[in-house]
Amino acid sequence: MTVCYVAMREGVLVVDGAAGDAPTGDHVFEGHQVECLTAGPDDARAFCGTFDAGLHRTTDGGETWHRVGRDVLAESVTSVAVSPHDADVVYAGTEPSAVFRSADGGETWTELDGLTDLPSASSWSFPPRPHTHHVRWIEPDPHDADHLYVGVEAGALVQTHDGGETWEDRLPSARRDTHSMATHPDEPGRAWTAAGDGYAETRDGGETWHHPQAGLDHRYCWSVAVDSSRVLLSAAQSARAAHNVGDAESYLYRREGDEEWERLDAGIPTGAGVARAVLARGHSEGAFYAVTNHGLFRTDDGGDSFARVAVDWPDAFERQLPRGLAVV
Repeated sequence: MTVCYVAMREGVLVVDGAAGDAPTGDHVFEGHQVECLTAGPDDARAFCGTFDAGLHRTTDGGETWHRVGRDVLAESVTSVAVSPHDADVVYAGTEPSAVFRSADGGETWTELDGLTDLPSASSWSFPPRPHTHHVRWIEPDPHDADHLYVGVEAGALVQTHDGGETWEDRLPSARRDTHSMATHPDEPGRAWTAAGDGYAETRDGGETWHHPQAGLDHRYCWSVAVDSSRVLLSAAQSARAAHNVGDAESYLYRREGDEEWERLDAGIPTGAGVARAVLARGHSEGAFYAVTNHGLFRTDDGGDSFARVAVDWPDAFERQLPRGLAVV
């Protein structure tokens, strides 16, 4: 059974049977400002980071949540990722920018030191709060357990090739405002980024980055998901159009192989009134999920057509930004 964890700004919806005809959803984890979410291969365990109350974990499919790392992690946990090599290895990123690692499923945490010693760190700044910055995304390499991509909002996409013992500073060809990333277990060396300063991809493990933009009419990119033959991307004209629900206007794009980007809108709301989608790959080729303030949507044909997952959508979510999506 497919389970989706849908994180909105003020709550999480756990959708059981998201790939079937009669899914059910439970609105859980209310009362905090949600920043990020991930789940491991076990659909009973997920992690939810908040801006105001640290990192929380569920081990029973969302019925109960408990704070973890209280004495180590900052109050603001802005990114979280589970290693594809070992489900007990979990990474968390915070504001101010720092990366932490747990080797026991979130029970204990250790900081991976040295991130802010990089030369570019003096220029990192988050525009709405220019005195600070945070780790917006952590992407473990599915082909190398010691390789992590780390996106700092805003200022740099950095890497480690030794599990965080040392850090490598941003490259000139990499984007500086990475919002999300994707990798694929069947595509070694490849990674894809959605950034405020545009889209980028690498074919050599992050040594060089390329920026195919043809057909991409909106360059403020937020979320990216991939399968072995296509890339889906959510984008808007500006940060305000992406994040301000009252003025939202966002779009969904697809790129297949080396073709130009094309806009998608069959069966899924786009344009005025739609906040930027958060995307996730499903369990089969061509299967993707997308969540906006208007609901959770699924495609089984690579984006040719979407259908809304028929689950009760809380009225409050219509006025909130999606913050994370995990499909297990």
